[in-house]
Amino acid sequence: MTRPTPWYESAPLHGWLAHRLSVYLERPPVRIDPTVPLVEYGLDSVGALSLCGDIEDDFGLAVDPRLARELPTVTALAGYLTAQGAHLDRPEGRPW
Repeated sequence: MTRPTPWYESAPLHGWLAHRLSVYLERPPVRIDPTVPLVEYGLDSVGALSLCGDIEDDFGLAVDPRLARELPTVTALAGYLTAQGAHLDRPEGRPW
């Protein structure tokens, strides 16, 4: 019997966001619904600023911390980052 793939592993960018957010939200990625606003999980300005720093470091994109309010869900953030040219290839079996 095979287990279904978790939502955050279905696309590398979603997985990257889920794993980064899991640190700031102090919850496992599987407990982050990609359609729920991140403020409902308690993402504060420090977490949003840290996430923006991660995005800049890993993708070379300067992101305003207000983006977390304007694009409040993992799905919205992933869509925006994809539109900005963010691309992430995670080698199979490698941790985030």
